Amino acid sequence: MSISDYQFNDFLSFLSEVDRGNMDFAMEVHERLSKMACKVKLTSTKAYPYQLAYTMPNSRKGILNFYLRKKGLRVRITIVDPEQHSDVLNSLPEKMVRQIEKKDLCRKIVEGCNCLDTCTGFDFQIGETRYQKCRFYCFQFDVEAESIPFFFQLLESEIKARYAQ
Repeated sequence: MSISDYQFNDFLSFLSEVDRGNMDFAMEVHERLSKMACKVKLTSTKAYPYQLAYTMPNSRKGILNFYLRKKGLRVRITIVDPEQHSDVLNSLPEKMVRQIEKKDLCRKIVEGCNCLDTCTGFDFQIGETRYQKCRFYCFQFDVEAESIPFFFQLLESEIKARYAQ
């Protein structure tokens, strides 16, 4: 068994204690990304006792992170360019759009301040609303039954966009 398989199994054992309903979702995501040869790394922080990060093969670019907290499972899909996903973003349920609304504004876009040298922030629209959000946590959502199909749509759309480059 590989190190990434051990890390994923550790993550699943903790997930089973906290939130049994999301195990199938986590396993399906893991299976899809493993088939693409994505690398997996399990880490821990104060805010997130278990964080599982997937990076693209032959790259250090992240594609998806699972965060496990007492409140439940969260997922962050690392989007390179939200404009490429306007169809998917416009189809998101209202609850997911509200989670995007709550994310921090991009200080670089809004105020002209530098948060990080490499940060460009996101400036995109969902419906008629314009969002100028920090790129690092913009697409981080709580995992709920209603949102799972949209995670897969957004993930597949991002994978296609990255391979098209």
